[in-house]
Amino acid sequence: MAYVQQIGDYEDPRLVEYRSLTDVALRRRIEPAGGFFMAESEMVIRRAVATGYHPRSVLTSRRWLPAILEILGEADVPVLVADSALIQQVTGYHVHRGALAAMHRRPLPSVADIIGSARRIAVFEGIVDHTNVGAAFRSVAGLGFDAVVVDPSCADPLYRRSVRVSMGAVFTLPWTRATYWPEALTLMRSQGFTTVALTPDPSARSIVEVARAAPAKVALLLGTEGEGLTKAALAATDIAVRIPMTGGVDSLNIAAATAVACFAFRGALSDEGADPGEGEFD
Repeated sequence: MAYVQQIGDYEDPRLVEYRSLTDVALRRRIEPAGGFFMAESEMVIRRAVATGYHPRSVLTSRRWLPAILEILGEADVPVLVADSALIQQVTGYHVHRGALAAMHRRPLPSVADIIGSARRIAVFEGIVDHTNVGAAFRSVAGLGFDAVVVDPSCADPLYRRSVRVSMGAVFTLPWTRATYWPEALTLMRSQGFTTVALTPDPSARSIVEVARAAPAKVALLLGTEGEGLTKAALAATDIAVRIPMTGGVDSLNIAAATAVACFAFRGALSDEGADPGEGEFD
């Protein structure tokens, strides 16, 4: 059963995992290495617990304590209670809805396990902005894709900002990080996926045209803004597509582009649309 501990000292060693949450470089190092991530707000903590993640501790203000105890139920978890001013001093910012949880990470599955039963997967290369990663995950989950694979350089989907922006989609959508890149794309192709790269290149085919005749299994590759996909990744894909743009705009923010691209291929592959086995790329 959860046990409540009152905290009144900034130097309390029980607060070590909650310090300096605004230092992104620090958190990117210590959280994966320590096997934990931060879930912020009562709603996010609730969703994490509901999907099988186990808190190692919770830091909350008195106001949110009843809700936190209800979420934890019979779980054996220390609940650290402090006033809002101390929580802000420790974390470095005003904590959204007054609660944080240090959650145990789960071992990531292999790429082969992730794609084994999937038909539609999103693949992220080099997206280093945590907000964009979270927004992209939310679009991927909401628009019917089955899984996500991120490359070694991509931002951590379990960083607290990614988690919050995704509205918990990072907990429910199967995902993993590829160890070998871009070899992971070769594995996808060997498993029957057509790899499709999204690019602003005007020589690429229109996504509308390509999605209309999409095959049963699609791996949609999306890269960072600015530099876009690497040459190595593009060389490992079957086809390049672009979102037709007007008004002198050459591309969308990666989060918006992910939503548009997923919607396009969702329509082509949905049970209500054409047979996903029909059509093939020229």
